[in-house]
Amino acid sequence: MKSMSNIFKGEAFFTFGETTKSVINPDPCNRAWVEVDSKAIENNSLVLKNFVGEHCSLMAVVKADGYGHGAETVARAALLGGADSLGVATLEEGIELRKNNFDCQILILGNLINSEELYSAFYWDLIPTISGIREAIICNNIAENNNKKYVIHLKVDTGMTRLGCNCDEVKELVSKIDYLENISLKGIYSHLAIADLDHGKKIGHSYTNIQFNKFQKALNNLGARKEFLCKHLANSAGTLSDSRLHFDMVRVGLSLYGYYPANDFESNLNLKPALKVKARVTLIRNVKKGIGVGYGHLFKTQRKSKLAVVAIGYADGVNRALSGKISALIDGALVPQVGAIAMDQMVFDITEKPDIKIGQVVTLLGNDGEMSISPHMWSDLSGSIPWEVLCGFRNRLPRVVT
Repeated sequence: MKSMSNIFKGEAFFTFGETTKSVINPDPCNRAWVEVDSKAIENNSLVLKNFVGEHCSLMAVVKADGYGHGAETVARAALLGGADSLGVATLEEGIELRKNNFDCQILILGNLINSEELYSAFYWDLIPTISGIREAIICNNIAENNNKKYVIHLKVDTGMTRLGCNCDEVKELVSKIDYLENISLKGIYSHLAIADLDHGKKIGHSYTNIQFNKFQKALNNLGARKEFLCKHLANSAGTLSDSRLHFDMVRVGLSLYGYYPANDFESNLNLKPALKVKARVTLIRNVKKGIGVGYGHLFKTQRKSKLAVVAIGYADGVNRALSGKISALIDGALVPQVGAIAMDQMVFDITEKPDIKIGQVVTLLGNDGEMSISPHMWSDLSGSIPWEVLCGFRNRLPRVVT
């Protein structure tokens, strides 16, 4: 009888009962994973901070788990690079950062609507966004009961038609808030709706310019009071396109992660993409011409083909709408994805790369050698946006920080 070592020649083989670290704690790079370059985040933060100048603060927006990169990793790297504060969307995101010992200012960009949420924000020293007097009164009551001041920022709707008070209400609302003895209104801001689409238009001929003028008018109506407020309007697109939009602070998300808001966005900034999505080949198949591949047989081989099964799918965040449209990089060369993207797996045609082996790493996003695949490519193919692509990678993909 042949020994097991002969049958599995060249392969590592474990006997039952054997315990090792790799068995108890599997390598996070065994199946599929997200690779995050923290130095790229730090670089981007430094570049953006230098770009806006010493008189303008930089808020690193780390909501949605740092756009899929890992909020703690991004926050730490961004602050090392020069960011002054952090922005999150939810109360829970802010609390998680506090629990991880981040002591900088953290602004909650979403609305908190009840006393329990606003008390939690107060307890964890988080700054809530206020859109009206109702929430301001709740905040005042909380602070009064604790003999402290409650720091808040007021949001103004200049054309997003989402959160914020109306522009013509700002003066009266600020006056009412200032009357509340335990409230400290430290900031006022708005949000740009289409700055990523407006970047190529002449100044004065864009919707972003209309929003700028509305915000400026609302500020001017406050008179000298505005000088004591941190004023902020610009997202990544606004920050990079027009210095008039900078005010006292900019809130940067997408560019912090190394991407421009649009494919044709022109900039000389040395931003470095920080994310790669990788997976391993788990099986090689040699099939005849005319064979259907995957659910629905959306693809049939047009020749005798060699196929690689790769262990990643839509449950990991690869949109099923990308089926048959994307390629991946293996050894610096593009190979096409074929058939329907399944929940946990997808297939690539490697007929032109016959030397690929089981266990080999496939790069779905990011660079491999001199070639690179960006989230813009995926969003263009799926009718989405790069923000959604980045935020879509699920928690079952381990984050490996490099």
